[in-house]
Amino acid sequence: MPFLVGKEVGPTGYGTMGMTWRPQPPAQEVCFETLNTTLELGANFWNGGELYGTPEYNSLHLLNKYFTKYPENAEKVVLSIKGGLKKGVLIPDGSEENIRRSVDECLRLLDGKKKIDIFECARQDPQVPVEQTIDVLAQYVKEGKIGGIGLSEVDAGTIRRAHKVHPIAAVEVEMSMWSTDILENDVAKTCAELDIPIVAYSPLGRGVLTGAVSSLADIPEGDIRHHMSRFKEENFQQNLKLINEVKELANRKGAAPAQIALAWVRSQSGRPGMPTIIPIPGGTTKDKVIENMSGTQVLSDAELAEIDAILKSNVVAGARY
Repeated sequence: MPFLVGKEVGPTGYGTMGMTWRPQPPAQEVCFETLNTTLELGANFWNGGELYGTPEYNSLHLLNKYFTKYPENAEKVVLSIKGGLKKGVLIPDGSEENIRRSVDECLRLLDGKKKIDIFECARQDPQVPVEQTIDVLAQYVKEGKIGGIGLSEVDAGTIRRAHKVHPIAAVEVEMSMWSTDILENDVAKTCAELDIPIVAYSPLGRGVLTGAVSSLADIPEGDIRHHMSRFKEENFQQNLKLINEVKELANRKGAAPAQIALAWVRSQSGRPGMPTIIPIPGGTTKDKVIENMSGTQVLSDAELAEIDAILKSNVVAGARY
């Protein structure tokens, strides 16, 4: 399976997404402690990006510093990096010129401290056929500069077209009890058929499935969620029903709501007609990583059936974006 690019994903099957953009990123020492904790607990699929931060300081700069300090960990990590946007703005640009700029810049920032095992464009440029973009990235694979090619937020047809040009190592899409779209739109089905793992981002439903959000007042000012349809008052009151049902199940099981949410995502992995699924919950502190990766790891058939019933009776209101 090309996704593994010579490495194995840790026994927990978790990745870490602690390198995403945040308005006030934690101190470097806290980041390093968090990253070390993920490795100690077996989460060695790390997801970063050129877009997580600014051109002057983003997750690639942080990774360079981390692997400079801990060079022995470089070979333990499967590193997936997102790029392919116009420099400094969240606009996709799949032109050969920009794809090369993006990959070359990511390689420059890592400075050989860590290989890029998977490179993926954060979004597919609608103005450029995916075949052209993948062909450019395939040249980097052939030259040994990146280990494999990923896709992010794409539909089933795009996955098939891209895979014909070059084997796709992984497809990163949103998946949680809060966002089950890929189970219904053929993305999961296509990945299973082509033996492509899914990297599930926001497996905690943008934080709401942690139990920390019981009202919109719990979301800080300036948080991007305030601009999302699902967090508009009329939709959120409907969506709160699902959140509360998950919290109630967690209480009965003696687990944290986040552990239930992650266990559900993991339970979908490898089921009949389903691909391997690797959840990448965010975690900026050691304690949060430990909570996400401990406690409930397996849900019983009865609990899965209960969650299925919860999802059917509490349809999430509002679009993802």
